[in-house]
Amino acid sequence: MNAPQPSPAAAPPAIRLRNVSKTFGGVRALDGVDFEVAAGEVHCLAGENGCGKSTLIKIVTGVYAPEPGAGIALFGQDFPAVTPEAARRAGIAVIWQDLALFPEMSVAENIAVETLLGARPRLVRHGAFREVAGRALAALGVALDLEARLRTLPIAERQMVAIARALSHDARLIFMDEPTASLTQSETDRLLGVVRRLSADGVSVVFVSHRLAEVLEIANRVTVLRDGRLVGVFPAAGLTQSRLTELMTGKTFDKAVAATDRSAAPAVLEVKGLSRAGEFRDISFDIRAGEVVGLTGLIGAGRTELGHALFGMTRPDSGTIRLNGRTLALRSNRDAIAAGIAYVSEDRLSLGLIQPQSIADNTVITVLRRISGPHGLISPAARDATVAHWIGELAIKIGQPSDPVSTLSGGNQQRVVLAKWLATEPKLLILDSPTVGVDVGARAGIFRIVRDLAARGLAILMISDEVPEVYFNADRVLHMADGRIVGSWDPRRAALTEIEAAVYG
Repeated sequence: MNAPQPSPAAAPPAIRLRNVSKTFGGVRALDGVDFEVAAGEVHCLAGENGCGKSTLIKIVTGVYAPEPGAGIALFGQDFPAVTPEAARRAGIAVIWQDLALFPEMSVAENIAVETLLGARPRLVRHGAFREVAGRALAALGVALDLEARLRTLPIAERQMVAIARALSHDARLIFMDEPTASLTQSETDRLLGVVRRLSADGVSVVFVSHRLAEVLEIANRVTVLRDGRLVGVFPAAGLTQSRLTELMTGKTFDKAVAATDRSAAPAVLEVKGLSRAGEFRDISFDIRAGEVVGLTGLIGAGRTELGHALFGMTRPDSGTIRLNGRTLALRSNRDAIAAGIAYVSEDRLSLGLIQPQSIADNTVITVLRRISGPHGLISPAARDATVAHWIGELAIKIGQPSDPVSTLSGGNQQRVVLAKWLATEPKLLILDSPTVGVDVGARAGIFRIVRDLAARGLAILMISDEVPEVYFNADRVLHMADGRIVGSWDPRRAALTEIEAAVYG
């Protein structure tokens, strides 16, 4: 499908930035960057984590002030610097990945609260919330129950609420940060349709996504940043995913199938007839020593629920789990860890890491007993040695081990999560969506680590809704749908398009 066409060139640009720079503590986050978005254009802002995308967005929205010498124009009006209120009045809105909505409030209240209340509380008719919300959703061509509590909605519908909220106060430029990271293919298609509708109505959209295929499908142009500098502005129609990856990273990546035959290796994990009511049923498969098995399927297929059962977080109703020939009766994740199973959650921010704590503390949290002395006190020497080993082993880029883990990029945070679990010396590693929120260059590094771990004999179950991830990085690919395993492929003998057609069709 063709990307939407921007408004006529005669209209002033929605944004025009010239020579924008920003430095934090001696680190140059942006260095003389130019950025322009046409009225009604869908524009992609691309680059690896840490390239300056978020800093640029925060300058446009008034969170940060640029350094002297910058030029900023919004909808044809020049600003020496933008304040958050000025950005809002100009019609600029940001939909961050976490959406920043109120889960206990209704759909109508979430959409209209800012428009009707603004910065100060006052009495408002309940009907006014419904009126504002109804108009905003109608503009999107979306129908939702206005009285439903937000927490009852799936993520795709919550994103529609966030977009409607932006439209309710006349947004003319909307930044969307990783809007499809948690969506199925059908939900992504629906969102892209809404973006096209916004563009047709003259609303500019800046799309930030690590999923390059959808970037090239939806965007008119792509601005690429690398290390805080502008690489260039390119028509999306002339780009391929591989070329865009090269522009973002300055490197080329081999997209070769990595699958090898592990059928002669001993089975590490054997699952037979595993079922749990309402989640999955009659699941049978095995994983051999040194084998990476990819488990893919749409969100809601039961993949994560199966991972939880294998890690002892839930109990199956029937079936067996065997690890190295021994039948397991997992009552908790503590039992799973003791048996030699490690689990990297898809929710890195809230389940994988303790954000305020240090890199070092996050790395050793799973092995505190091992690094403690006879009186239960942690040995500083053992702690430091463990941290240094895994930082070196996984090539984690840090300042100091004592720095908060929240200061790291998404890719380096994910390596800390891996380090935390590898420190337990597992026999089976479960990776649930290991590259969510991780840029393309860091993804390649994580998959190299996965292959290195497999080469040492570790059995790995890699769960992902992105078929290319499992196709290029797994030895076997299993397809899960409606709680069952419905397909199995050897990537050496199957085409990527064949698997994608089965999963997305």
